[in-house]
Amino acid sequence: MMIPYVQGDCIFTRISPLTKQYEYLTDDIETDVIIVGGGVTGAILGYYFSKRNIKAVLIEKSRIAHGSTSITTSLLQYELDSNAMELKSYTSIAIILRSYELGIKALDEIEEFIAEYGNTCDFKRVDSLLYTAKDQEKKEIAQEYKFRKENGFPVEFINQETNPFSFEVKAGVLSKGGGAQFNPYKYTHALLEVSCKNGLRIYENTEAVDVRYSEKLVTVETVFGHKVKGKVVIVASGYNTHLFTKKAFGTKTTTFNVATRPINNLENIYKGVVVRDNEDPYHYFRTTSDNRIIIGGEDINFLPDILNEELCMKSYDRLEQRLKNLFPKLNIEIEYRYCGAFASTDDNVGFLGKDPKNEKLWYCLGYGANGILFAVLGGMMLSKLYLGEVDEDLKLFKVDRFGA
Repeated sequence: MMIPYVQGDCIFTRISPLTKQYEYLTDDIETDVIIVGGGVTGAILGYYFSKRNIKAVLIEKSRIAHGSTSITTSLLQYELDSNAMELKSYTSIAIILRSYELGIKALDEIEEFIAEYGNTCDFKRVDSLLYTAKDQEKKEIAQEYKFRKENGFPVEFINQETNPFSFEVKAGVLSKGGGAQFNPYKYTHALLEVSCKNGLRIYENTEAVDVRYSEKLVTVETVFGHKVKGKVVIVASGYNTHLFTKKAFGTKTTTFNVATRPINNLENIYKGVVVRDNEDPYHYFRTTSDNRIIIGGEDINFLPDILNEELCMKSYDRLEQRLKNLFPKLNIEIEYRYCGAFASTDDNVGFLGKDPKNEKLWYCLGYGANGILFAVLGGMMLSKLYLGEVDEDLKLFKVDRFGA
């Protein structure tokens, strides 16, 4: 049975005009690199590989950017899902620090792409806030602030007296320039437009149904029987990895999002930052270029039966009420409700690199809240790896770091 990983009325595919439709594969073809997955991760890979003049083909089982990409809030922060002190039992402080630095590097990379090719995806670099409204969590937030401050990150500590926001903050870490937001659907298409000019070939409605490995080649067979042959295949299909491996990557949950209608006086009340609270599970919210608020969270154990409308509506209603509690002076009306799979790992980072047992099978799986930033790092490092240059930071994302 095909498991649906996305459900509902996704804002970005609704409000964004269709930029381009791609053909489905109608012939057998050859290339160097086969990218499986036509979401934002696949597009990022396509951009970096084609930029380095590496022949690549991207195939997508349905429509470009209509899977998990369509439900991401694209609220980008360099920090990880959990605070640094919480992660010490899973990884080292040095690795946590490097992960933060790499997050900033990825943010800068996206900003450089926008500067070079134009802002067609509503990109905005903003400050990032981590906060709590609970007295018992003030110490934890203060520790996070101290960790970042002592390691040179531009941060401010916020308490009840210095709180500039309209909602209650008992303690907060404001990271200056530490976040960004954009429209992921438009960003994906912007990447692919540039990549096509650099030689990337793209086929949508072209599902991979079989993969075979020989001494020199990997062959991916598609749903209508046509084949793509290449030297390596890169899995960029998010949570749908069963065709390539039996390995369980991360822990899946179902996460929920709601988006408001445009709000007239939003700019007077909402300070333009991306926000994450310290709840478990946490909530996160951002604005859009047309003055909406998107809030996400209320994660629960993964729902194979994602069509359980009654259960979904309860989560949507809780998100709506939370937003109204945070911003009682705003006229909040929800227009879009949607949910989908989310995967996290113990150390909060994704999986990038070669399969330890198969040199021709590579992964770019941006699990965790920083999935898009990990994908950017994957595009940079994997394209270099193909050309024989091993980036030292790849070891942070080793596919087998939790065992076989």
